[in-house]
Amino acid sequence: MPRLSEVIAALDALWPPSRAEQWDAVGTVCGDPDAEVSRVLFAVDPVQEIADEAVKLGADLIITHHPLYLRGTTTVEAGTFKGRVVHTLIKNDIALHVAHTNADTAAPGVSDALAGALDLRITGPLVPDPSDPEGRRGLGRICELDHPETLREFAARAAAWLPPTAQGIRVAGDPDMPVRRVAVSGGSGDSLFEQVRAAGVDVFLTADLRHHPVSEAREQSRPLALVDAAHWATEWPWCEQAAAQLDAISERHGWGLRTHVSRTVTDPWTAHAPSVTPPSISGAPN
Repeated sequence: MPRLSEVIAALDALWPPSRAEQWDAVGTVCGDPDAEVSRVLFAVDPVQEIADEAVKLGADLIITHHPLYLRGTTTVEAGTFKGRVVHTLIKNDIALHVAHTNADTAAPGVSDALAGALDLRITGPLVPDPSDPEGRRGLGRICELDHPETLREFAARAAAWLPPTAQGIRVAGDPDMPVRRVAVSGGSGDSLFEQVRAAGVDVFLTADLRHHPVSEAREQSRPLALVDAAHWATEWPWCEQAAAQLDAISERHGWGLRTHVSRTVTDPWTAHAPSVTPPSISGAPN
């Protein structure tokens, strides 16, 4: 079995920490470099449910997309919810490693996995990494459908093929408009509207879209359509992709690692109540 330090070296080759944004907190959060690793759990969020799942599974290492301490901390006291995660992991000899924005821009990265989950053909990055001479790395992906479909059909594709969440799929645009070129970005993507407009796509699928950016993007870029999925749902496909990458490394080195992808839904939204048609616009009595 490999040592943790050997596995981390392989992960850093896949997602170099130097390619993370300066504000990000990636890398190994806890773990003994000399400890042996035999079982690895992949998940989006380093929350208590995932820590408990790792304990039950007998995992030696958790790899998550989201950082545990993005903004730093002065305590890991077990009375705090993040401190409790740390205590659970250390008590059970479980390491935690994070690949966040360095996995977003990787090739393959988070948006490649998202495009793959939707069966889209990738033509290139939405925001290319200027340091990549091959032009494969960068934020987001520009994709094409093999056959045009309506926005309604494309939204149904996303609803059917992405992991189900309480939010479901929100759409801004004419449901009957034709869709052929698509931009996707796993996670929060409303900072990329300028690049989306420049790409000349029909629809942009991402997460965490807010009222004002969406309103402005729609007014500036008609007939650009927007499809908003849950943040967790757009990034979960990366876990399967990353597990497959580590499987390939393990086989190449003869490590015999056993990788698992958590099916625990850690999206924070838990329910959705559909709107109903009110008796008047205000719904208030005269």
